[in-house]
Amino acid sequence: MTDLSGLFDPDRIAVIGATDREGSVGRALLENLATFDGEIVPVNPNRETVLDADCYPSIEAAPNPTAIDLAVVAVPATVAVDVVRQVGEQGIKNVVVITAGFSETDAEGRRRERELAAVAAEYDLDLVGPNSVGVISTATGLNGTFLEGRPPEGSLSLLSQSGAFIAAVIGWATQHNIGFNDVVSLGNETVLDEVDFLYEWDDDPGTDVILAYVEDIDEGRAFIETARDVTASTPVVVIKSGRTEAGAAAAKSHTGSMAGSDDAYDAAFEQAGVIRAEDIQDVFDFGQVLAGQPRPDGDNVAVVTNGGGPGVLTTDAVGDSSLDLAEFGVETRTALDELLPAAADSTNPLDIIGDADLARFEAALDTVLADKGVDGAVVLSVPTALYEFAALAETIGDLQAEHGTPVVACLMGGEPADRAADTLAQYGIPNYFDPSRAVASLETLADYGAVLDRAYEPPAEFEVDRKRASEILAQTDDRDVDYLGVEAMALLDAYGIPTPPGELVESPEAAAAVAERIGGPVVMKIASPEIVHKSDIGGVEVGVPTDAVADTYRTILDRARSHAPETSLLGVRVEGLVDPAESTETIIGAKRDPQFGHLLMFGLGGIFVQIYEDTAFRIAPVSEHEARAMTDEIRAAPMLRGTRGRTPADIDRIVETIQRVSQLLTDFPAITELDINPLVVSPEGVSAIDVRVRVDTADLSPPD
Repeated sequence: MTDLSGLFDPDRIAVIGATDREGSVGRALLENLATFDGEIVPVNPNRETVLDADCYPSIEAAPNPTAIDLAVVAVPATVAVDVVRQVGEQGIKNVVVITAGFSETDAEGRRRERELAAVAAEYDLDLVGPNSVGVISTATGLNGTFLEGRPPEGSLSLLSQSGAFIAAVIGWATQHNIGFNDVVSLGNETVLDEVDFLYEWDDDPGTDVILAYVEDIDEGRAFIETARDVTASTPVVVIKSGRTEAGAAAAKSHTGSMAGSDDAYDAAFEQAGVIRAEDIQDVFDFGQVLAGQPRPDGDNVAVVTNGGGPGVLTTDAVGDSSLDLAEFGVETRTALDELLPAAADSTNPLDIIGDADLARFEAALDTVLADKGVDGAVVLSVPTALYEFAALAETIGDLQAEHGTPVVACLMGGEPADRAADTLAQYGIPNYFDPSRAVASLETLADYGAVLDRAYEPPAEFEVDRKRASEILAQTDDRDVDYLGVEAMALLDAYGIPTPPGELVESPEAAAAVAERIGGPVVMKIASPEIVHKSDIGGVEVGVPTDAVADTYRTILDRARSHAPETSLLGVRVEGLVDPAESTETIIGAKRDPQFGHLLMFGLGGIFVQIYEDTAFRIAPVSEHEARAMTDEIRAAPMLRGTRGRTPADIDRIVETIQRVSQLLTDFPAITELDINPLVVSPEGVSAIDVRVRVDTADLSPPD
């Protein structure tokens, strides 16, 4: 694990490209580093002094260069790689490359960045950037950026793939007195990336919460594994930009066309225990409450207010969240009845009436927080002449500390509320004007509490026939196609996924023989890698009597040839009918994501899959717990568990099937898309009725 303490807590810093020229990056760096309590070593071959300090022509010429802890490089891109090499030759480990002009520009920039990466590897450098705006550590007075201002000291640490985001944050944080510990602009992430800083800040006692702005995550699997470890002790809040994905029209499966890259990020964050923020306001709301308040024991929230309207708004926000309004116990209601006016109602939300003085507010809140059924509280107040907001803020802070129950506040109203917010901040209690933000923050606390409560379990390993599966997938290469249809049903059999009895045949006579062995009416489906939607061209017949199977075989092939004369026809699959009684059509699918690997999908299936889009996603491989959670998350979950007299479906077999598909995807990364649709589920089990598989033949491995 990389130790980055020297990056944030150096004793000596070299600024290479230092200058006193007005409006230059080199000058802004030196001016910002004026608060640093260590030694600054300016380096510039064209200056003898910079801002009244001695300046050295090269890093080698600086006094005792091997004792420099951090080099900040702000030189032209054409010489930046050579400068970094010189830094490495002096044994300096920590480097921040401010310089732009690398992979974010053109082919020459990409070549230059490859050279930079090679130099960093040669000298084992901990390198931030290039194209970074720098790093900040408020605890050490380090502001190694060229940005204006510096945030107050605090316990939030921020990493960002956007320098502009950091620039905006610094100004906003200063205005709202939001404190930070460390801030890093990742730039092009040639060496250090999100994973490195997650580990660093998890071990940092000065960081209580990690915040991140990301546009893309290149090493998705490493991010999930790292964040899963980190979030077990340190909350991570991420805002991810770029929610759309181009190219979905090229997909050949339902999953491929439905699952966007943002679904992969949602799934990855869920599995890693990361809290996702929807906007910038959320990032800091969530960060503040996670840093300042304890984790709740449950989801039951109390609302205490002196204004009926704000109380109703808060109640609505609770109803829209995953939280519940707490039911006060008998002792609590009795105590409230004694201290409140007759016009007040001792239920939740608790309106203590607009004529409440500070003593009534204190007594009511004390009583509510003492109730064992209350896991968190929102305290609201509109301004009155009966008490000062500053006094109420102290009361709220003292009672929260006494009871240990998380509290957030909505003290609503101008400058007095701003002063009270400063008081509340000393207790770690955030204040919001909008009650919905207060509720969202409490919900975030509960969500992180759930992260801490869950134990990670490794994916199950089933006994499967990998050799047979490999041979089936290899058919794509043999036939020079990238897609398998019903001819891949044997792939499911190889992985223990139940399918109806059946066989792919190439003649009417063989079809009749298979139907005879199965007995009773059968289902017949055209097999062609080029016909994706078989029903649309009459390529599927259901309930075919045994004596009509041969003729139906010929009819199905004629329809296919008429639809696409040049299409490749592999024959017809003949299979047994699945009893529709108390059954539900679901789908299990997957799409290979370039960052995270296989994105696994479960949801309501059949012909309406893309209309209802009732789906849940995870990144493979999944554990039993994660697979079961997928079955809980879809809107149709009550139907699977039995509703209105329906017998519950065999959920355990669904969960097992999801895990078996997950193992198939993990064993064969060459699968780019997969649909099992429908997977018919019933009280007696599951049965995969149809399958589509798309393969990257260049990634196929030979059979074991």
